[in-house]
Amino acid sequence: MKKIFIITGDYSGDIHASNVAKALKNTYPDVIIEGVGGENLKAQGVKLLSDQKKMGAVGISPKIVIDHYILGRKIIKYLKNEFKPDLVLLIDYGAFNLSISKFLKNTGIKVYYYIPPQVWASRKWRINTIKKNIDEVLCIFPFEKTMYESYGIKTHYVGHPLVTQLPAKADRKEFFLKHGLDPDKKLVSVFPGSRTFELYQLMHVFLNTVKDLQKKHPDLQFCISQAPNFSDKVYKKYLKSSDIKVIKGENQALLSVSDALILASGTVALEAALYQTPMIIAYRGPWLFYLIYLLVRCIKRVSLPNIIADKEIVPEIIQGGVNVRNISYEIEKILYDKNYRDNYIKQLGEVKTLMSDKNSAKEVAKEIASALNL
Repeated sequence: MKKIFIITGDYSGDIHASNVAKALKNTYPDVIIEGVGGENLKAQGVKLLSDQKKMGAVGISPKIVIDHYILGRKIIKYLKNEFKPDLVLLIDYGAFNLSISKFLKNTGIKVYYYIPPQVWASRKWRINTIKKNIDEVLCIFPFEKTMYESYGIKTHYVGHPLVTQLPAKADRKEFFLKHGLDPDKKLVSVFPGSRTFELYQLMHVFLNTVKDLQKKHPDLQFCISQAPNFSDKVYKKYLKSSDIKVIKGENQALLSVSDALILASGTVALEAALYQTPMIIAYRGPWLFYLIYLLVRCIKRVSLPNIIADKEIVPEIIQGGVNVRNISYEIEKILYDKNYRDNYIKQLGEVKTLMSDKNSAKEVAKEIASALNL
């Protein structure tokens, strides 16, 4: 009877882990799976050694470093002396998982990495740790396979989880009716990010852009997406002088029915690309962080659609360029330049094609089954 241990560190990783566990158990019901995760992984009947809430903090404070070290030692001790798995599957959460991979390598256990660190974006030196400690990388972007293999790392492209997990486009008429939107007006939606510093850096300029566009184009209407981790109180602080409609818990539906999007980068840009909704990326952070980023980055593109296509499709407005004039100009092009818009949507379709239609979780399960001769 084969045994697998899965290590995740955050909510999204827990979802991906649960889908892999489900795919494995559906085909190989006798396989034993334990791990570090959350409620989604637990719901698949996986016994948890530790809840990922203990790993959810980010940063490099002494407490976080010590907590991660203690948890890492606990995991290694359990795997060596008690559970003794045939394979460990690391999922995302690069800092912790790369650190623990060094110890796992010494145990002789097979180590696979699903959703590996984005070394192509920054800190490329991490690829040396991956080469040394990981038996196989299960990558989610098509260009990653070529990159990893060029370093002699066994790699399998499993497809991106979003491709099969993303809901179908919402019904525009129903969505507009539900939220009191005018079906005869174009909709521009704002996604200001899910981190506190992103709201601080971006919310005011986004709201001022909305005011600017409303003044110039009465034919437009606007919505803003509220990230689920923010309370109404946090948003009200920013929106007290704005009448923009706030929509919570319907990110993907809102992405799919909008005519244009103002985004703060992240995975949401890839979701928008898969819906073929034209967008602009506007992003800035504290200048110190930005300067550090310039030192460690490996590529100059910011948004995932541009990185995947290896060309600029999505306008990227970064750091000092983030202002009302620049954002408004790009949104107006998307909405009122028909040739530009049609070509934009066509190129987003090319990104969607590049992503393939693989079921990522099932591909991972198949690769693990092959490794363990299930």
